[in-house]
Amino acid sequence: MRFTFVTLFQNIIEGYFNDSILKRAIEKKILEISYINPRDFSLNKHNKVDDKAVSGGAGMVMNPQPLFDCLDELKKQDEDVHIVFLTPVAKQFKQRDASRLAKKTHVAFVSGRYEGIDERVIETYADEVFSIGDYILTGGELPSLVICDAVSRNIDGVLGNSESLEIESFETLLLEAPSFSKPATYENIQVPKEYIKGNHSKIRTLKIALSKCKSKFFRPEQLLKHNCTSEMDFVSSKTKR
Repeated sequence: MRFTFVTLFQNIIEGYFNDSILKRAIEKKILEISYINPRDFSLNKHNKVDDKAVSGGAGMVMNPQPLFDCLDELKKQDEDVHIVFLTPVAKQFKQRDASRLAKKTHVAFVSGRYEGIDERVIETYADEVFSIGDYILTGGELPSLVICDAVSRNIDGVLGNSESLEIESFETLLLEAPSFSKPATYENIQVPKEYIKGNHSKIRTLKIALSKCKSKFFRPEQLLKHNCTSEMDFVSSKTKR
């Protein structure tokens, strides 16, 4: 899988791949990371990539020429590249999107700066547009990294144990159950006894109950979806009988 970051600030992104799981995936050639700077395509004598908004108001907008030429070049290199723009004015990125994008061969993330990107660029080149939450950041580099990380974990060979994906939050409708490491007792605080006894059936039952508790407290809408789905499955199974 190849990831390309279209960004004015490559240094912000590079360091993230210098350690841990993603570094190992790059060394194994499971992942390939590349960068394109729109400033290199600017026809302005000062290499400017922004200008005042046509409608007036505060702030500058990334203008179309450098990005048009930059993304044209990217598509010449690989016509199958899947281009993703990051902006708060978009649908929210979900785990199912991470799983789906992991099946692509090349994903490019376009990071905006200033007051955003000229809409004509997005309308012309975007295969998808994502937001990572209802808040504003100074640029699209962090959202690009967030999505890249989430997608990478779903690519075969990136994680040491792919089974860990099956129990994580948002792989089901419930949040993941609490995790504990050894020792079983620390500072007189003990992990749940069922975790220690080794009865996998009882551990699973307890984890489901704890998942429901976490979901009820932190994300009640997820628990509601789970309950509705479970009820539908129950009715469906009775009907089949």
